[in-house]
Amino acid sequence: MEGNTLSVDQVTTLLENKPVVAPQKDIQEVRNAIETYNQINEFDPYSINSLRYAHRLLLKGLVDNSGELRTTSVGIAKGDEVAHIAPPAHLIEGQLKSLLDYVEHDEDLLLIKSCVFHYEFELIHPFIDGNGRMGRLWQTVLLMQHYPLFEFLPIETLIKQHQQLYYNTLAKCDRLGESTLFIEFMLGVIDKTLEELLTTQPAHLTGMDRIKLYQSVVKEKRFARREYIQHFKDISASTASRDLREATDKDILIKTGDGRNTVYRYG
Repeated sequence: MEGNTLSVDQVTTLLENKPVVAPQKDIQEVRNAIETYNQINEFDPYSINSLRYAHRLLLKGLVDNSGELRTTSVGIAKGDEVAHIAPPAHLIEGQLKSLLDYVEHDEDLLLIKSCVFHYEFELIHPFIDGNGRMGRLWQTVLLMQHYPLFEFLPIETLIKQHQQLYYNTLAKCDRLGESTLFIEFMLGVIDKTLEELLTTQPAHLTGMDRIKLYQSVVKEKRFARREYIQHFKDISASTASRDLREATDKDILIKTGDGRNTVYRYG
């Protein structure tokens, strides 16, 4: 979260309802984040009202107008210079609706659409404060519709590990006037994190966990059993076969070919 200075130990203490030595604002930010992410499954990803409700939870007690779209013009300053002038307030609701309609109905991959949403949301800057946190939260909400893994691997966490590069990439795209570099950056961060998760935590995953994780990697591409095993290096060939057979039986995977020529794709 932007401006959050609490350590992991302080957050743990807070969760245990013990006294915390930290600025009150930082404690409130953590409380709000916990409450917001606890309700993440209840948000409607394509509803402006739901987005406003999430903002109210996330900024409660931190700003006077939490949950309200801004009604004034704003500019984003970098040092002594104005780096970006956000759209006029009267255009915000229409632009948000168009952006959410694009994510809901366009045929692009959801991973790409969620990155476009994140970038365009920052440009629209619909709230007076908290737009960065909301953009990262809502990309997670969107991705969870098809990739439940992101409930436990939120965009906020991924960005925290690459925070300066994240802001630098946003600024560079703003200067260029297009989002390609930001989309590439976000997809790279997601891909790297998923790759690490796939190779370091297989022992704790069920067969269906592995199947769901692997979908985030191969997306709509066809793959063979050997490729599946290469990602989950600690499982045996028989375990891989069992995973793939179970997913096929449940219509999660579509199987074509026989023997060595067998390939799978997500249905």
